[in-house]
Amino acid sequence: MADLDLVPVPVGAGIADVAAQAVAAAGGGDTAPVGAGRFLYVNNADASPHTVTVATPGTVKGLAVADASLVVAAGDHGLLPLNNVYRGANGRAAITYDGVTSVTVAAFELES
Repeated sequence: MADLDLVPVPVGAGIADVAAQAVAAAGGGDTAPVGAGRFLYVNNADASPHTVTVATPGTVKGLAVADASLVVAAGDHGLLPLNNVYRGANGRAAITYDGVTSVTVAAFELES
């Protein structure tokens, strides 16, 4: 797994080229910091759709919470919030992909 670094997004200015911040998705998955105002950007330049899954390690009253999944259509982009519910033992979200061909990702954080 590769550790994604947070890319700051100034609330007052934004980022003009989001895709330029993205790196190749790792075949074994990635990790990213979690917290308020943080999200995962996925760019699927492949000819097939791809599913991105973020593990939800916690439970509620002893019941497992379902993992979050996002299907990103071929040639499309997607965003997934990286809330604290995805915080693993290492303090990061565990992210996996059903395929990584032509898939790039970035972790962003809104900052004021």
